[in-house]
Amino acid sequence: MDKIIKQVLQKIEDKGFEAYLVGGFVRDYLLGIKSLDIDICTNALPKDLMQIFPNFTSRNNYGGFNIQLKKYNIDITTYREEVKYDKRKPIEINYINSLEKDIKRRDFTINSICMDKNEKIIDLLEGVNDLTNHKVKMIGNLDERLKEDPLRILRAIRFSCILNFEIDQELYEAIKRNYKLVSTLSEVRIKQELNKILLNKNFKKGLSLLSETKIADLLDLHYEDITYVSDICGMWSQIETGKNYAFTKQEIRNIINIRQIVKEGIINNQTLFKYGLYNSLVSAELLNINSSIVNKLYNKLPIKNIDDLAITNEEIMDVLNIEPSSYLKEINKELIDLILDNKLKNNKKSIINYLKTK
Repeated sequence: MDKIIKQVLQKIEDKGFEAYLVGGFVRDYLLGIKSLDIDICTNALPKDLMQIFPNFTSRNNYGGFNIQLKKYNIDITTYREEVKYDKRKPIEINYINSLEKDIKRRDFTINSICMDKNEKIIDLLEGVNDLTNHKVKMIGNLDERLKEDPLRILRAIRFSCILNFEIDQELYEAIKRNYKLVSTLSEVRIKQELNKILLNKNFKKGLSLLSETKIADLLDLHYEDITYVSDICGMWSQIETGKNYAFTKQEIRNIINIRQIVKEGIINNQTLFKYGLYNSLVSAELLNINSSIVNKLYNKLPIKNIDDLAITNEEIMDVLNIEPSSYLKEINKELIDLILDNKLKNNKKSIINYLKTK
């Protein structure tokens, strides 16, 4: 354990409180996966944490503190129990003094394992056993826990995908019974979970589970044979959906451009000029074209954007003695095509001579 993490735990214990690492960090630690996101649970109340960490006033959403220490993002949260939910958010909580009760409110057994500052494992719900058996198992009454927070449905599928674990059969059946609850989630939250699934090389397992449980149809996701690429827009470009899922305008443009390049099936000077290097590289991965070839083409481009054209519109109008019109756009396109085809040099003298001759 990094001494930075140990020191945070020690500071809390020095004031007479309990403090344990919990959740994803411990799970990943036991699986040999490095993680920089740390969750600490403690019986210290928020007012106690304020005194222990006076220089850190960033509060998290659950009455605790968020601390950034070098490479680590640390959330410290008081033991609690959720009394009431509203649209998956706990709107009423009680602070408690029981690690066991705090652990039982968590989602999956593999996320319930705790570790103290001496790296001793505290496993109250047999999470280590499920970790060993590669199983995603939910804590508590399945239907109630899924109704409390429907995001747990997508999280179960995501963990099954990225860890290559099997979903516990009882949980799988509960997901199939309650799959329509996913439609109550915001498109932002849905997209976040889907992104994590799509960016994992084991994404096909996640997509298969989404189809089996009818969630894919519910979310209007349609896909067939998808090729893995390391870019999220490249992955989404292979999925048809009528929903926006909070895509940015740039993401939408990228997805459209990647689809068009793949449809054309070729990457040349015109492709690189029109769609740019990023879209071309993502498309090259989908088309099984070596990225080094695309980079070399791009570096040799005689002109990378319209601003690189060696003549301005004003100069073109002066040479041809014409007024501003849509005709200028046609002239620019013709010049750019010739330059990209290496049939015309991108210098003012050559371009003027061409214009006069033309």
